[in-house]
Amino acid sequence: MNEAGSEVRLQEEGRRILVALYASLRAIRFYPLENEAVQKALSELHDVVSELLAREEEMVFRVVGDFFFLNGSRLRLDLRNFSTFGAVASAFRRHGVGEVEVVPGVRKEEWLAFLPMLHREVAADEDPYPLLRERMEGTRIQHISIEPEKDQPPPDLEDEDLDGARRTYAYSVGMAKDVLSDIRIGRAVNVRKVKRAVQSIVDQVLSDEPSMLAMTHLREFDEYTFTHSVNVCIFSVVIGQRLGLDRRDLYELGLGALFHDVGKMRIPEEVLNKEGALNEEEWRQMQQHPTEGLLALFEMEGFTDLPYRPMLLAYEHHMKVDLKGYPRSRRPREIGLFSRIVSVADAFDAGTSVRSYQYRPWPPDAVLREMRENPKRGFDPLVVKAFITATGIYPVGTLVVLDTFELAVVTKANSDPERLHQPHVKIIADGMGTSLARPLPARLDETDPSTGELLRTIIKTADPNRYGVDVAAYVA
Repeated sequence: MNEAGSEVRLQEEGRRILVALYASLRAIRFYPLENEAVQKALSELHDVVSELLAREEEMVFRVVGDFFFLNGSRLRLDLRNFSTFGAVASAFRRHGVGEVEVVPGVRKEEWLAFLPMLHREVAADEDPYPLLRERMEGTRIQHISIEPEKDQPPPDLEDEDLDGARRTYAYSVGMAKDVLSDIRIGRAVNVRKVKRAVQSIVDQVLSDEPSMLAMTHLREFDEYTFTHSVNVCIFSVVIGQRLGLDRRDLYELGLGALFHDVGKMRIPEEVLNKEGALNEEEWRQMQQHPTEGLLALFEMEGFTDLPYRPMLLAYEHHMKVDLKGYPRSRRPREIGLFSRIVSVADAFDAGTSVRSYQYRPWPPDAVLREMRENPKRGFDPLVVKAFITATGIYPVGTLVVLDTFELAVVTKANSDPERLHQPHVKIIADGMGTSLARPLPARLDETDPSTGELLRTIIKTADPNRYGVDVAAYVA
């Protein structure tokens, strides 16, 4: 296996080990050690660790903040187990542990002795690390060792920025799942929780827009409804900021964007999740979701005042600027700015996502080009232009082929509006098509000092599925 393949395998094994650690800690917390659930969780942990140790000389887990490193490689976030990462990190931090090393020969009984120690209460005046180490020395733990947290170097600033964005994104998706599920079954909605999530998104966009844009690639097919709502909220706030909206308007825009498809919770699931084209009756039902969204927000309790602008946004976001969309308007009207913004954000995320009836999403640059050049799509040109100034011509997550024949993933738009076609990238394969063990960051506006010519340029975009590339691993 080449170096790049080994890195992918290490990432997968690292996530499996963290999940097994979390499951074992959770089982030990709720059940006696001899309980079957505890024994099963420990067996699974022991098996996955032994599998790694059979190939590696050691297993070194290092935790820095909420970052995990396995044998020197930082583990990438998986949205499904973000809370798992955080729970294990908290258990380590509580006892001042920065590193856990496991060597071949470790037995299941050693895990059984070590993990319960991480649940022990720590007094406010105690230094937890020496106490934990002392307890370990009084047991038969021979193949598991620890190092203190303070000895670990901090991550770089870019990782810290992304970490804050990850926290906001994971919390917001979880909130969207809870709220939209509550609406579907007719349960009361926790509006305060929604407001907190939207405010966090606005704050993150204002402080670090590129990191929040990167988070929109942490999509899960099974969670599309919820990640889509959060992504549309992020994109809408980004557009609103580019159009000069103040913080209060950005908050109201984000709130409406998060609820833009709330009416779909009143549409039968078999229609929403149908594979293939809808028949005439199903399409008629689907076209009712803007009206149902307006009614759902009108009936929702918990708002100090009636949410007029989110209601209007939910109703108008599919109308199109020429009023040829739906619901059809019986008299002339001008679509509100918030609705025009969300229409663009909604279309971009939908077009670039895998859905029940769309297994091959469009490339991001192709979606932008269609939105910009095809007036029949019914988007406001000014809003589309504002969006492109944020994403660049090649949005974050676009897979590109360079004139050096290297393969790269776009990671950040160029901040110079004259150089939107020259983004920041991570090169993931060399000119011969060989995957790089570690991506090479590059700016496509860099020039050769001796000639003044660009070092690299984009010649075309490529389909990540064709190359087996998970772009989220490089941008988020």
